[in-house]
Amino acid sequence: MATEREERLLARVEDAFGVISVYEVEDYRFLEFGDAVEQSCTFTADPSWLEYDYTRAMLVGALCHPLPESALFLGLGAGTLTQACLKFLPLDDVEAIELRPDVPRLAMQYMGLEDDPRLYVRIGDALELLPTAEKADLLFVDLYTDYGPGVGHLAWRFLEDCQKQLNPGGWLVINQWAGDDGRPLGAALLRGLYHRHYWELPVKEGNVILLVPADLEQTLDIDALRARAEALAPRLGYSLEYLIKAVRPAT
Repeated sequence: MATEREERLLARVEDAFGVISVYEVEDYRFLEFGDAVEQSCTFTADPSWLEYDYTRAMLVGALCHPLPESALFLGLGAGTLTQACLKFLPLDDVEAIELRPDVPRLAMQYMGLEDDPRLYVRIGDALELLPTAEKADLLFVDLYTDYGPGVGHLAWRFLEDCQKQLNPGGWLVINQWAGDDGRPLGAALLRGLYHRHYWELPVKEGNVILLVPADLEQTLDIDALRARAEALAPRLGYSLEYLIKAVRPAT
């Protein structure tokens, strides 16, 4: 019989929003919110390794841009996606907005988030701070609480402002929950807001990653995306092809 993997609690803090815990299980560390709601997973030996399909799918979103120089992350978590983007993309300037001050501290202390000179972390509510952020080539929305997606994931004005925050040619990458029908949460709102001009990438964790271009003239070049992913695969240590195959137009 397989033995239960030993789980060690490394840190536990309580803030105005609830509890944040860091656990270690063998070669992995987990950042959890509330009662065992897993937010992030880090492979301790390589903090830029993306363990989950949804983070890999968000990296696919980043590769929609041929040469991104700037990125904005709304929601930092353990920073694994941020680390991967800093490592594998030609970024000069990365900003992250994180609601909870303990999250970046725990990410640096336990989850391998490096103090990279290109990375600037601000503490506060993304819905309030978005207008004061720099325009970006890539914008990632991943605002989750203990209970599911943050209010921004379904707020028309906020999602509209996210798109407006992009530079020309930029891409907005949203980690959205999926309903039982496999469509993204708020599908009707998204279709109206982005004029059906976006792509979806469903992943096995039950999320749908939305790939939204800066404007209606801009389209997704799947062949170029595939070529960039293939070129990167040896450095990543895995292929993104199975995810690229799953990209579909807005449902």
